[in-house]
Amino acid sequence: MILDANERSFPPFSLTRLLTTCFGRGNGEKVCILIDLPNPADIEDYKFLEDETLSIQNYGHEVFYKGFKAGALDEMNWTGGDIFAYKETGGSNLDMEDDCYDPDGNHLSLDRDIYTKYDIILTVSTFSATAPLTAKCKEFGFRGATLHGLNQIILDTGLAVDYEVVSAEAEKLRLGLTKADRFEIDFEVERKVYTLILHTNGQEAQKSHGLCPPGKPDVANLPAGEVYFVPESAEGVFPFKYDESTIGLLHVEDGKIVKSQFVYGDYAEIEDHNRRLKEDPMIGALGELGFGTQVLPFSGRDIQDEKILGTIHVATGRDDHLGGNITPDLFKEHANASHDDVLYAPHKTPEIRLQQARMIRGEQTEILIEHYKPSKYMVDLLEG
Repeated sequence: MILDANERSFPPFSLTRLLTTCFGRGNGEKVCILIDLPNPADIEDYKFLEDETLSIQNYGHEVFYKGFKAGALDEMNWTGGDIFAYKETGGSNLDMEDDCYDPDGNHLSLDRDIYTKYDIILTVSTFSATAPLTAKCKEFGFRGATLHGLNQIILDTGLAVDYEVVSAEAEKLRLGLTKADRFEIDFEVERKVYTLILHTNGQEAQKSHGLCPPGKPDVANLPAGEVYFVPESAEGVFPFKYDESTIGLLHVEDGKIVKSQFVYGDYAEIEDHNRRLKEDPMIGALGELGFGTQVLPFSGRDIQDEKILGTIHVATGRDDHLGGNITPDLFKEHANASHDDVLYAPHKTPEIRLQQARMIRGEQTEILIEHYKPSKYMVDLLEG
């Protein structure tokens, strides 16, 4: 098995191959593209294309919107292919405002004009919309995909793969991890080791695998490729990288981060985090534990990098889109009801060494990752 993405070759990106694999053969479904903008009215006459900082949204226009107009829509046997903009939320998985606009400048409603009229919704955005769209798809019955942070590396690799294969490999790892009692993760920072313990209590593992076939409302994350759990409780200490110069230690009790402890860098960031934890304790709730399943190059975007085999991520905040019970109404402020992945990967957190991640299931203890490399147990599952 090739474990180094540099040794792997990827086929050229194909919009129709990606969408056919993920959504199935078309049957006249109506599709649209959503993008987020600081000022959503800037979609009028495609004014946003003049802003070089909006490269993600540019990909939504150039790859998906123009791709549909160039024949992909007919090849998919889909209709529509329209594009709309909504106001960026400013945070990961925060609920979206209902207002949206079309290229003609019309002021529309997501609930009234989009969710009720389109069967498939593809969202190319700066901020993840997976959680709010998952809630909306259950309410309105559409299918969709979220592709936040899209860049060229992701197009050439994470979106060029065969998602039937990705799904099958994710299932192998899911079966190898499911019904675990707990996971223990050892982190080393500044030559000291800290352990985070997450209790899953025999929970059935879930997978993000990219397939969203007809018949069931759902929203896929693309790129996909992870096995994840919604922890039922957690305790311990784990390091957190605030920025390139600041590291803190997050202390966890009863499933929530209760305080941050200064290690080095800007002490004001630690103080600010502790203030926010005190004002709204739910922002410290641990809502996810995820393991990447794909061999991909690092893209600099968490949506792909958290799917890489050998990485691990813990998320804070809402987890209702994952089947958990942490819903936006539990937070004191709307702006706090986010779902934020904390990714541990060699390119992103080189200051933090992931010494080991272990699974405990009854009398069975298995090493899963050491030093950001998948263990023999994980590789054997994939090769089985």
